[in-house]
Amino acid sequence: MLIAFHKPMHVLCQFTDRSEPPRRTLAGFGLPKGVYAAGRLDYDSEGLLLLTDDGALVAAIASPKFDWPKTYLVQVEGMPDEAALRALREGVQLNDGPTKPAEVECIEAPPWLPPREPPVRVRKTVPDAWLRLTIREGRNRQVRRMTAAVGLPTLRLVREAIGPYRLDGLAAGAWREEAPPTLPARLRRSGAPRTPTTSSRASPDAPGRAGGLIRPWRRDGR
Repeated sequence: MLIAFHKPMHVLCQFTDRSEPPRRTLAGFGLPKGVYAAGRLDYDSEGLLLLTDDGALVAAIASPKFDWPKTYLVQVEGMPDEAALRALREGVQLNDGPTKPAEVECIEAPPWLPPREPPVRVRKTVPDAWLRLTIREGRNRQVRRMTAAVGLPTLRLVREAIGPYRLDGLAAGAWREEAPPTLPARLRRSGAPRTPTTSSRASPDAPGRAGGLIRPWRRDGR
C-alpha cells in the first residue's frame, strides 16, 4: 500500500508526540492503519508525504540509489538574481559539505495554493518571490539552508512532488491511495523490510490512526 498525503504545516510526521503540550501528529487524518512515513517533512513545512506499510519501499525511497527527485515550491524573502540561481544550480557550500546541483526556476505564486495558517510573515519593505526547486538529496532542512546560503531566506516551503508522485490538487490534510512502484531487485534486496520501532499501539476502533509508526529511519528534512 502507498498513500499520498498532503501534510499541513505544524504537523509531525509521526502518530504520537510525548511533548507537553503535545503537537499535532498524523493521527486524526483517517490514514489507513499500519502505514508509516517514507521519509520526513519538517514540522514547519507542508506538502506531499508518502506513507506505506512496505518496509523495503521506505528503505528504497530513502536510499540515494533510488535517485527520486523531490520538488519544492519555495517562497523566499528577496528577489533572486542570476548569481543566486546559478549557485543553486551548480551546488552551494553548506556546513556539512557542498550540495549536488539542483534544478531551479523562478515562478509566479501558485494560484491553487491556499493561504498558510498561520500566515507567512512578510516585510512590506522587502519583496518576496517563488521558486520551484528540485533536489536529489535528503539532508536535514536542506532547501531552507540552500536558499539561505544564497541570501534568500525561506518563508514558506511546500513539497510538490516525490519522484512520479505529485500533490495534483490534493487538499491540505487529505490523502489518496497510489499504485506503488515496482522496485528494482537490487533495492528490494538491500531494502529488506524492517519492523518499525513502536512505543504505542492504536486501539482497533481508534479512528484515523495507523498504530505501528513512531519514527521512520531517515530524516528527509526541508
